[in-house]
Amino acid sequence: MSATATETVVILTEPAANEIKTMLAAESDPSNKGLRVYVESGGCSGLQYQMQFDEKRADDIVSEFFGVNVLVDSFSAGYLKGAIIDFSDALTGGGFKIKNPNAHSSCGCGKSFEA
Repeated sequence: MSATATETVVILTEPAANEIKTMLAAESDPSNKGLRVYVESGGCSGLQYQMQFDEKRADDIVSEFFGVNVLVDSFSAGYLKGAIIDFSDALTGGGFKIKNPNAHSSCGCGKSFEA
């Protein structure tokens, strides 16, 4: 997928990009897919983060980090502007972590937040 960043909404660290590339390679049809990052209602704080592999849509804001295209819809962009997605393979507390400057509070699990 050829992406041109019109605006950077979410920043992906190199460890996160490497993990996503590994996961994407395991997909049955990885061509033309990027990492969609979005928010939806739910979780214990009101909004929750979601990530999935998806194809670009017409209204997406697309950025590329270390060979991974990150897709964010216009609704989610307002909640995610300036967020950093990182990855740790630590046995305790490992996995994807999102640091979001727009989150006024978040739950203990780190998967939901209040804007």
